[in-house]
Amino acid sequence: MTVYRNLCLTPEIVGVSFFHLPERLSSSKLRWTCSCFSLCMNGLDLTGIKRLHSQVDIQGKGFIDKKLLSQLPEVMDSNLMVEENKKNSNDSSAYETAMEALSSLITRKKRGHKSKVGGKYRKLERMLMYIKILGLEEHVADLKIIHVAGTKGKGSTCTFCEAILRECGFRTGLFTSPHLIDVRERFRLEGSDISEEKFLYYFWECWHQLKKNLTDDLPMPPLFQFLTVLAFKIFLCEKVDVAIIEVGLGGTKDSTNVIKNPVVCGVSPLGMDHMEAMGATLRQIASHKAGIFKPHVPAFTADSEDNIPEAFLRGLSSAHLPGRAQIVYDSSDTTEEIRSSTGDLIFYLDGAHSPESMEVCAKWFSSAVKDGQNRSSFSCNGHVQPIINGSYKISKKILLFNCMDVRDPEILLTMLVNECALSGIYFSKAIFVPSISMYNKVTSSSSAIPTDISSKDFTWQFNLQKVWDKIVHGKDTFRTFETKIPQSTPLDRFIREDVSVCSPSDEHVSCSSVVSSLPSTISWLRDYVKENPSSRIQVLVTGSLHLVGDVLKLLQR
Repeated sequence: MTVYRNLCLTPEIVGVSFFHLPERLSSSKLRWTCSCFSLCMNGLDLTGIKRLHSQVDIQGKGFIDKKLLSQLPEVMDSNLMVEENKKNSNDSSAYETAMEALSSLITRKKRGHKSKVGGKYRKLERMLMYIKILGLEEHVADLKIIHVAGTKGKGSTCTFCEAILRECGFRTGLFTSPHLIDVRERFRLEGSDISEEKFLYYFWECWHQLKKNLTDDLPMPPLFQFLTVLAFKIFLCEKVDVAIIEVGLGGTKDSTNVIKNPVVCGVSPLGMDHMEAMGATLRQIASHKAGIFKPHVPAFTADSEDNIPEAFLRGLSSAHLPGRAQIVYDSSDTTEEIRSSTGDLIFYLDGAHSPESMEVCAKWFSSAVKDGQNRSSFSCNGHVQPIINGSYKISKKILLFNCMDVRDPEILLTMLVNECALSGIYFSKAIFVPSISMYNKVTSSSSAIPTDISSKDFTWQFNLQKVWDKIVHGKDTFRTFETKIPQSTPLDRFIREDVSVCSPSDEHVSCSSVVSSLPSTISWLRDYVKENPSSRIQVLVTGSLHLVGDVLKLLQR
């Protein structure tokens, strides 16, 4: 008999997103996480694992049976592994070579396209064969796993779970997707991204072993399948006590669903997303997500009970997921004298790309910008001017937006504008840019940023601008796709002009702009605050995790 706990897919829990900040957690999802852990911890205790807070040393004592551990392939000492990889590469080109290899596994040109993989086996059959080739079959079955599906918040839920377990003394492994800047973000060991050296070691171990066993019926795995088996390899060889695994897409047919005996399963809130694969109704989507449930394994969606242990609260307070409700204060200058003589440039990053997550993003942004305003302020020309260290800052809010063409921008942008307006927050300007990231390329934090934009089609960005102008002005502005894209003209006047004088008919004074280059946009914004010390530019970056990742990459350089 299958054990299900509180599997009530009610409207109250559908489509609600998570924040990485504990104080922003909704009570229902916090209760879900903690209730999940109450049972999970009991399950782990039954295996005989001893936790750190019980003052027993657990170093080196994983959940896997010692006999099984002894049968795992020999893994070099970490220091020797690092030295060996250094000998094999003189610079970062070794890592870029691995990125090139990973890129060759991408089998879809864009989202919504079917993956074309040859051979006679189905996805999960192939996954089991890959695992067997790597000699991990028995060991994966004994790995203690928390398996999480859902439409919104599954990555955040996994992050919360990992942080709590780590705070309670467990050695943790975390596998999530997608990554924003570097593929190593998908693999965390004890709260940190796997090191470049360890990643390369395990990557090539798996790569060469699989390559040697290819047949016409069993080609190399597509990207996500390879990353999934790589995660199993890493977590087993690193002897984690527990692995938290996020489902990639759906549940029933997802590559991670080779997990047969998890400690606990969970489904975060559901929403209408990936309908081309999941179905057009909530029932169909729920059916796919529930495919990870296993006989006699507890499963959670929500719970009404909330005694939160102190260790759980400490874990939650340390949890962090980049690109979700993240605030970055941009400052390339380090001296206090220079910083005090320039304006402020603050980026608010959230990869919301569905109506449900956009609603939460808008509420978070509105709250965040209000929290950052000094109470001693006044309004001038519609702009709030906080008093900072005795001086006034003219605050302007700018939207930096892009989304995939499978999304409905009118729904997303309308939701954003309306929710912000309810809190009295309005955007002065909107900038629409293409993402730098290429769907057919895996890049690292050090990868070169593409500079050739001459061949890009900006029709989609102009469409986004047209939708925005219609929402802002209440009517179609009849923009044409031939509108000039600023290449080198400074955006000073664009930013400086008040929204009340914006006119879509004036190409020089508008509420929005399509800019062909994201790096140029960041540079223009930085130049503007340097030349305008009294300005405070608050930029909301949203609509796409790809865009958020690109902005983070640029801000780090």
